[in-house]
Amino acid sequence: MGPFIIGSQMATSLAKAGPAHILIASRTLSRVQPVLDEIIRIDSTIKTTAIQVELTDHASVRRAANEILGATPTIDVLINSAGIMAVKDYTLDKQGIELQLSANHMGHFLLTNLLVPALEATPGRVVNLTSSGYLITPFRFDDYNFSDGAVYDLWTGYGQAKLANILFAWGLTKRLRSRGIVAAAAHPGYNGDTRLGSHLTWDDYAGIFPASKRNMGKEFVFEEPRFKTYTQIAATPLIAALDPEVEIKAPAFLQNSAITEPAEHACDEKSADRLWELSERLVGQDFEY
Repeated sequence: MGPFIIGSQMATSLAKAGPAHILIASRTLSRVQPVLDEIIRIDSTIKTTAIQVELTDHASVRRAANEILGATPTIDVLINSAGIMAVKDYTLDKQGIELQLSANHMGHFLLTNLLVPALEATPGRVVNLTSSGYLITPFRFDDYNFSDGAVYDLWTGYGQAKLANILFAWGLTKRLRSRGIVAAAAHPGYNGDTRLGSHLTWDDYAGIFPASKRNMGKEFVFEEPRFKTYTQIAATPLIAALDPEVEIKAPAFLQNSAITEPAEHACDEKSADRLWELSERLVGQDFEY
């Protein structure tokens, strides 16, 4: 299941609770319309909005943020669910950032910070979708761009980006809790029928294990149950978005529908601060909270 399918499952699940407004930002608006139609079928009183955004293009993110702020003065929950996985060939975004870090973290970092005025008005909660892939590697602060591709590894790139999702939740909560805004990172689980990994074979996944051994000095182990249905895969992010306990315990990491402690390298305050500083530099804007 790709991130959009997870996102659409979350949107239609949320619609059953009668929210005032569901706004979906997507790279491809044609894929959003069936989801909006389904929301209206569930509850015709819900306001729906679709906004186009390309998260790997910071100009697009800034335009989309302005459109979102124009469409809604308040945001109760922001769920950052877009992502890509295990890009085989080393690729840079428009800003010169490795593509997996760009799509999975950097675009979300910029968009979330630009939406703080609407989050602060509620105050709201931020949920970053992550993955147990974060266990593959520490963050490569001294070489996040893989020596311009010379030492690129697709799974290390994915692991670094998914680790960033968790560290960002820690950094955001530290800076914005005083304004009532907290963040969580949720690992939704896996579904074998995945668009996220449609370009991969099962043999490609075997590369996770040597990458983890090389980067972390330990064996990678998938959590159980590893595979989930469409409905189950939306459950953990929705708990992260709605459970009052998350607000109390934030920053929080959730998997298998429960708050749990992530590995040490994912909740290290110094790493969260370093990532925040690097992210500010790469988006060309300081967010002083």
